[in-house]
Amino acid sequence: MSGTVVAIGGGGFLMEDARALQERYILSLLRKREGSPRVLYLGTASGDSDRAQLRFMRLFTSLGCRPDTLAFFPYDMKRDYAQAVREADLVYVGGGNTVGMLAVWREFGFDTALRAAWDGGTVLAGISAGANCWFAQYVTDSVPGGGVRAGLGWIDGTFCPHLDSEAWRQPLLAGAPLRPAYGAPDGVLLRFHGGACAEAVTDRPGRQAVQVDAGGQSTPIPTRALDSPGAILR
Repeated sequence: MSGTVVAIGGGGFLMEDARALQERYILSLLRKREGSPRVLYLGTASGDSDRAQLRFMRLFTSLGCRPDTLAFFPYDMKRDYAQAVREADLVYVGGGNTVGMLAVWREFGFDTALRAAWDGGTVLAGISAGANCWFAQYVTDSVPGGGVRAGLGWIDGTFCPHLDSEAWRQPLLAGAPLRPAYGAPDGVLLRFHGGACAEAVTDRPGRQAVQVDAGGQSTPIPTRALDSPGAILR
């Protein structure tokens, strides 16, 4: 298993949090190279919402990055999509419809391009749909009534974002057939490296990631508060 993935349960600039705690944490994980970090936004899950792209450009410009967007709606036939993700230090994937996003990526062979970029050292991060997609399975509201669907399968197990925001999510995570199963409330980020969970952090004190065992029992994952580097929630 290659590279780093940051799975975000919710919050950050796409949910109108201007503190940039999440985004600064993610930028701290990038490989060290000369010049400003190259960061790329994928808004496929929201139909490439102009509002989300504008928020991304504004925030990451203010953080000293070289931001860009890569839209599928409309698709730019003159652009090399594989090269764009391969050259990025960070690919940030926005939220929306996970099922639809993965269908588009697979139709264009873009999942293969993302995998090559990840293998080459590009950090992959995302919120909600942008967190779900990397796992073998994910809990989603992108289907009627909510459900568990298959993701790209680069990280073993199941992931659920927004764990604390809707009551139906926790039972679906507890009953998900693939383990390990991870849940992240809004404000919580899980960092994976080499396919294993390396760390949990939060920008909302008191919130924690959880891991669900084979019996459906949730156990809190020690979660570091981003606004207090030495603080660990247990």
